[in-house]
This record gives sequence, structure tokens and C-alpha cells, in this order.
Amino acid sequence: MTTGKLYIISAPSGAGKTSLVKQLRAETSDLAVSVSHTTRAMRPGETDAVDYFFVAVEQFKTMIAEQAFLEHAQVFDNFYGTAQQTVETNLAQGLDVILEIDWQGAAQVKRMLPDCVSIFILPPSIEVLCQRLQNRGQDNQEIIARRMRDAVTEMSHYPEFDYLIVNDDFNLALNQLKSIIIANRLQQKRQQSLLAPLLNDLLN
Repeated sequence: MTTGKLYIISAPSGAGKTSLVKQLRAETSDLAVSVSHTTRAMRPGETDAVDYFFVAVEQFKTMIAEQAFLEHAQVFDNFYGTAQQTVETNLAQGLDVILEIDWQGAAQVKRMLPDCVSIFILPPSIEVLCQRLQNRGQDNQEIIARRMRDAVTEMSHYPEFDYLIVNDDFNLALNQLKSIIIANRLQQKRQQSLLAPLLNDLLN
């Protein structure tokens, strides 16, 4: 069986990453989105084990000590991490896997799995980013101001990623994401395994 490809998708808060990944998964076969662990509070509309595994700080720190995470980081006042076993199981089953993580986590994953593909999503402008955070209605002005400051730091790490996508037109950004996955699925190394019977017939 062909091993899947790991994709890292990062973006500043409010750039639309979560919405893009949700639609990408709905329209793309053999694609799994890794569910991260977090110590932050559950937001309205979120479901445990679907959006995140919501855990206590003590449990998260135990998992760190047990080296259970492929990557983990502190973002704002909370911890986030990706369980290594879940990712490796999905890849071994031939599924492509998406990690929605920040640049800190992306750097950790790249050191461990350098064959991964990394994608950074940008907003069309600072003004649009701020407006999107305001429109979500989830945070107070102080938190929004901090997210805006941190967004600049987050975006400064764009050179560390393989691909850049600007989420101005949602459908265009979605198609660009699909194109990256399709192109990687057509790489010779992966196709050689999938098309082994055909290649054998053609060359013999």
C-alpha cells in the first residue's frame, strides 16, 4: 500500500484556514485531518474529539513527558499538540493527512518528517484580517488586539513554507489547495507504486 503524504497548513488567526480545510476535506477523497489536543476552553459549536481533544493542562504535560506528541506548542495562554501515533497510523493506511498547526509546530514536524509539504495561508490585507476577527464575535477587543500583534509575527515565518496561498476569494484559495494535493499525488514515486501493474504491462 502507498504511504500517504503529510501536509502542514498554517495561518494567522482569522485568515480562514479552518474553513478552507473543512471544505477541502469534504471535497477530497482519502484525506484525513489530524485532530489536535488542546488545553484551551471549548468554543460554542465545537465538539470534543472532532474539533480538538480538549484536555486538562496536567494531562497535556503528561503526554509531553511520554513523548506522545509529534509537535506541541504554547499559543497565547494554551497548549496545542499533535499525537504522533494517530498521524502515523493514517499515513500507513495510505491517507493524506493535514495538520492545522502554527509555525512553531510546523518547524518541529519538519525536523521529524522532512518529506512533509507545508502551506501557509495569508489574508489579503491587515484590515481584512482584523475585520474577520471582529466578525467572529468570539473574542473581546483586548484578545483581538493581541491576535493582531501575533499575526504579524506568525506571517513573518512565511519563507519557511513550501507554498503560499492568499485567501481573498474563498473558492480560488480552495482550488489552489486542491491543486497542491493533486500535484503531489501525481509525483512519479507515488504513481510508480499505484500504477505498478500498468507499468509492468506497458514495459514488457
